[in-house]
Amino acid sequence: MSEPKYKRILLKLSGEALMGEQAGGIDPDTIQRLAGEIDELCQAGVQVGLVIGGGNLIRGAEKVSDGLERVTADHMGMLATVINALAMQDALEHVGRQVRVMSALKINQVCEDYIRRRAVRHLEKGRVAVFAAGTGNPFFTTDSAASLRAIEIKADLLIKATKVDGVYSADPLKDPNARFYARLTYDEALDQRLNVMDATALVLCRDHRMPLRVMNVFQPGAVMRLVQGEDIGSLIETGKS
Repeated sequence: MSEPKYKRILLKLSGEALMGEQAGGIDPDTIQRLAGEIDELCQAGVQVGLVIGGGNLIRGAEKVSDGLERVTADHMGMLATVINALAMQDALEHVGRQVRVMSALKINQVCEDYIRRRAVRHLEKGRVAVFAAGTGNPFFTTDSAASLRAIEIKADLLIKATKVDGVYSADPLKDPNARFYARLTYDEALDQRLNVMDATALVLCRDHRMPLRVMNVFQPGAVMRLVQGEDIGSLIETGKS
C-alpha cells in the first residue's frame, strides 16, 4: 500500500449515503461497507474526521414547507445527525475501530461535547472523530459544519462524498449533457451557482484555503485511492491571489 498523500481528512457523508437502495433510514450493509473503508483509511495512517447529514431521517427544509417553524425544524435535523453518528460509531466499533462522537449540542449521556483540542487529540490517537449536530446553530447546513470542522482540525483535505462522480453543470442523473468539471476555483463554483455546497461552506473553504474533493461514495475503494493521490472526482481550490 502506497503512502497516503493526505494525513488528515474530513469526510462529509450525506444522510442519504447511509440509505443504500432503501427509501429512507439506515441500510445495514451500506453502513458496514462505509465503516470498513473508513477503518482501512485509519490502518493506512490517515486521521479521519467525519460529518454525516441527517437527510435519510428528516429534512428540515421539507418540514418548514409543511409549516414547521425553521429553528425547530433545524434542531430536529441536528438530532437526526446524532442518530446517524451513533449508528456509524457502532458500525466502526464492530470492525474494531475506536470512535468518538462529538456533538455541537449538549447530549452528554450519549456522546461527548465538541471541543476542538479534544477532537484533535482523538485523531492523533488514531480514533475516528464523528462530528454530530452540525454547528449547533439553526440556519447552518451540515455542509457548513463540515467546512468549519475541517478548518478547525486543520485537515489536509475536505472530501464531500456524493452519489455522482464530481461536480457537474447540472444533475447528471437528469441531464445527460451536463458538463463535468475536473478542476474549479471556489469563486467559479460560487459565480456559476453549481450547488457543490451551500455558499457559506464554500466561502469558508475559500477564505481558509481548504481544498475540497467531490466524489462518488458508492465506488468501492475510491476514497482510499483518492487519499493515496489518485485524481478522483472534482477538485475545488482557492484561486491564485
